[in-house]
Amino acid sequence: MQKLYPSAEAALEGVLRDDMLIASGGFGLCGIPERLLKAIQDSGVKNLTFASNNAGIDNEGIGMLLRSKQVKKMISSYVGENKEFERQYLSGELEVEFCPQGTLAERMRAGGAGIPGFYTKTGVGTQVAEGKEVKQFDTGDGPEDYILEKGIFADLSIIKAWKADETGNLVFRKTARNFNQPAATCGKICVAEVEEVVPAGSLDPDCIHLPGVFINRMVVGAPYDKKIEFVTTRQRENA
Repeated sequence: MQKLYPSAEAALEGVLRDDMLIASGGFGLCGIPERLLKAIQDSGVKNLTFASNNAGIDNEGIGMLLRSKQVKKMISSYVGENKEFERQYLSGELEVEFCPQGTLAERMRAGGAGIPGFYTKTGVGTQVAEGKEVKQFDTGDGPEDYILEKGIFADLSIIKAWKADETGNLVFRKTARNFNQPAATCGKICVAEVEEVVPAGSLDPDCIHLPGVFINRMVVGAPYDKKIEFVTTRQRENA
């Protein structure tokens, strides 16, 4: 099966439609599938729901799609660096489902494993628990409350990897592994943006983070410009 496509647009051809739920990998501006996100913006699809740890920053990452008003809902953990996100949320233009970071990762992992729901202590007694089923479990220290969280089953997963072989086996680099790995598994179709493709058999099997069975399509996105969320400097010390 030929998984490598010549461009992000080609890799998403026939996949995109309005009202999709898209699971997107990345952590801040690290490991985001920026070429695929730009192709989604250029396609013009709208009323999208994104499950992603964060929404990028203004005009970067999912922030591009917020600016173009193509996103109707965000399922996210951290959204503090995006002024347009804030504006749309406070004005009622954007629906937001806040989700604790670990819970969001587990919801994606659960969806990828075919698990429709699981119980967790995270969020008990807070706004996170509002409207959710609460059940008591005794794990050895007496009964405690747990809330039911639902697995995420996405129409499409878009992720970014550092290196891939021709069959789609992926290696992530450092922080980029945090959400790309679970996001990849929970979509009906997974499109991976990678920095480099090597021949099959070149990767050490013990270093493969995600088997190629999860990957339907790939595109090489390199070269990239390193984007920084906050540039901080200090005055150089005198010699």
